[in-house]
Amino acid sequence: MKELVEVIAKSLVENPDEVVVTQTESGNDLLIELKVAPSDMGKVIGRQGRIAKAIRSVVKAASSRSDKKVVVEILQ
Repeated sequence: MKELVEVIAKSLVENPDEVVVTQTESGNDLLIELKVAPSDMGKVIGRQGRIAKAIRSVVKAASSRSDKKVVVEILQ
């Protein structure tokens, strides 16, 4: 999942070198934190959060085979 979020984020931003994705697993939950440059924050979130919601939907669909709950957070 980490690689999927990283590929999506790097394709959206102007500074792909500053994209940092961390993955934390606890029990049945999987937390993926995405950090981008402040100037690229709008590109990752999108208008009214549409791109962020799309990223979360893709990750949820990709993780549907496993029994884990995946949460994607975008950090400043």
